[in-house]
Amino acid sequence: MHTLKNDILTVQVKEHGAELSSIRKGSTEYLWQADPAFWGRHSPVLFPIVGSVWDKRYRVDGQEYELGQHGFARDMDFTFVEGNETEVRYRLESSEETLKKYPYPFVLEIAYKLEGNKLYVIWDVHNPSEQNIYFQIGAHPAFFYPDYDPQTAERGFLSFDRSEGLECIRIKEKGCVDAQTKYPLEMPQDGLLPLTRETFDSIDTIMLQDAQIARVTLHRNDGSSWLSLSFDAPVVGIWSPPAKNAPFICLEPWYGRCDRAGYEGDYREKDWINCLAPGERFSSVYTIEIA
Repeated sequence: MHTLKNDILTVQVKEHGAELSSIRKGSTEYLWQADPAFWGRHSPVLFPIVGSVWDKRYRVDGQEYELGQHGFARDMDFTFVEGNETEVRYRLESSEETLKKYPYPFVLEIAYKLEGNKLYVIWDVHNPSEQNIYFQIGAHPAFFYPDYDPQTAERGFLSFDRSEGLECIRIKEKGCVDAQTKYPLEMPQDGLLPLTRETFDSIDTIMLQDAQIARVTLHRNDGSSWLSLSFDAPVVGIWSPPAKNAPFICLEPWYGRCDRAGYEGDYREKDWINCLAPGERFSSVYTIEIA
């Protein structure tokens, strides 16, 4: 476990999965603490897929591979590269084990940088091979509802940097989406989306794609800001365990998403896939800002 600290925030990250595991401001914890009764993770990094591939199988050049939801990086031990009081970096490299599941060499580095009330989460994917590689990467941080009371229905609000014309898609079956049917995401209370204990019971995940938003804010029941995420990811997922009255919500910037239901094409042609030429590097940052 590595601890980052400044005058405002204390952050903890563990080498297993390079997973963010705590964000505290004073005595207040903002990040979900992985109670397995609801969901046993804090903030896993999703790589080399986001979500599910159809029937847990995918194909590259006619060869079939099996891969579980969200890939394997979240369940592997990363190597500590460097760190100080406000920054830390970890690395995961392809191996014989990963090549059996995913036929591309890679170097994945994940870094965390603390500045004031902001935490920058930095991803770098490098292609060390002599062929193109294909991948997806995404975040899955879970945050406590600020005013959670299991006996009441209200869970606060969400707002976005855009409040009109938003559309979402939904899971259809086996963790995969119906990408053709789009549902309007209404903001009925002055640009705020109300959250209740039933919000996710029937829809599982709210998915916004096509870079519709670049910022999401979680608000308290009185409308005041609790925390925000800023990003340039083309897809965003919003999730809380359905029908569990869970105390947290996940706000998830993704460079990729699950398969369309029934997809059996080549992995390289799936929706929202990223390609790196030999020697190239993909870099991205998203920001968690505590109010």
